Amino acid sequence: VQLQASGGGLVQAGGSLRLSCTWSGRTLDMYATGWFRQAPGKEREFVAAISWSGGSTIYADSVKDRFTISRDGAKNTVYLQMNSLKPEDTAIYYCAADYTVILVTAVYDYDFWGQGTLVTVSS
Repeated sequence: VQLQASGGGLVQAGGSLRLSCTWSGRTLDMYATGWFRQAPGKEREFVAAISWSGGSTIYADSVKDRFTISRDGAKNTVYLQMNSLKPEDTAIYYCAADYTVILVTAVYDYDFWGQGTLVTVSS
């Protein structure tokens, strides 16, 4: 499984970005996909996850009601729509996959990782 994250960039506070995580090597079936982020000097933290069917999602409290995770099975892609961005959202964002039907939030639960995409939110 290979994951490719894209869509990062520089945006002003209050703005929006949409990140994409495209799979290759196999389909999304039976894999949950998560988004994590890592700010300079901080540990990698959970942001959001979506089940393989797309029927279940979970979010970190810090992004709830601002970020939306979704998937397009036909395109083998998972998206993270980020609205009302804040400077504290600045980080490298990573997507990851876990072979599970139960959504989990720990970094160590995820088996496959893509390279990160940088999101910078200016004040």
